[in-house]
Amino acid sequence: MLSIRNIVKQYAAHTALNNVSLEVEQGKIFGLLGPNGAGKTSLIRIITQITAPDSGEVLFNGEKLSTHHISQIGYLPEERGLYKKMEIGEQVLYLAKLKGLSTAEATKRIKYWFEKLEMGSWWNKKVEDLSKGMQQKVQFVATVLHQPELIILDEPFSGFDPVNADIIKNEILELNKQGATFIFSTHRMESVEELCDHIAIIHKSKKILDGTAQEIKQKYRNNTYQIEYSGDFDFANLAPSFDLLHQEKNKEFNSAKIQLKENQSVNQLLGILLPHVNISRLDEVIPSMNDIFIDQIKQQN
Repeated sequence: MLSIRNIVKQYAAHTALNNVSLEVEQGKIFGLLGPNGAGKTSLIRIITQITAPDSGEVLFNGEKLSTHHISQIGYLPEERGLYKKMEIGEQVLYLAKLKGLSTAEATKRIKYWFEKLEMGSWWNKKVEDLSKGMQQKVQFVATVLHQPELIILDEPFSGFDPVNADIIKNEILELNKQGATFIFSTHRMESVEELCDHIAIIHKSKKILDGTAQEIKQKYRNNTYQIEYSGDFDFANLAPSFDLLHQEKNKEFNSAKIQLKENQSVNQLLGILLPHVNISRLDEVIPSMNDIFIDQIKQQN
């Protein structure tokens, strides 16, 4: 759906984006990650045509990005973009009409979403009377109301309690199931694990990682295993074939976290352990997206 090709963006002496290229597949949830100041928001502003790149191009469904694509994009910014003194219903109606909906169709869709997200009594309330999380709900409705093909969410769970965060997460998955494509920018790595099909990390204006969530996790496997067992065994004796990362002994169960060295297998590990202990559980420890993110940023720094 979206081809981002060799984008460069500079502000005076600061380079926000340095030759960044990405491909966002239709119907996928694309995680755009990076620390503060990495260039994520600059890229989002180029996609939404708030600003333009200094060089490079963006294609939307094979066409060069232009103003007629704006109605096909929904954007939920991290910053609040609501008028504090305006009534909620009137405000969402206004935003929907800016996206090309008629008053009748917009009103119908607003009522549907307000009921779905338990906002039915909010129509005549003012934004300044709402909590941060309630305001975020209003902005989410305004973002998806015109049924855009591409939905860009910048920290969508900001201000939400766990219950409402889960509600919005389920709505994202439902819209995705119906065919919507998402670009999802967040610092909440647990949300990335749950939602994203594809991930890219931008750091200091450059793309440093790009691939499907499954590919990236497979790439960063490091032969680490968590073992639960009964019996008395000092895992330090496994050296030099295996590295003991952590061992814990208590009344309920014993556990050890070990890393196999190169050319060592799980079968070899079991061959050493089974004469001495009863193993109740053995799991491979796959690095989390949070671990991978931190590792990549540290390497770059």
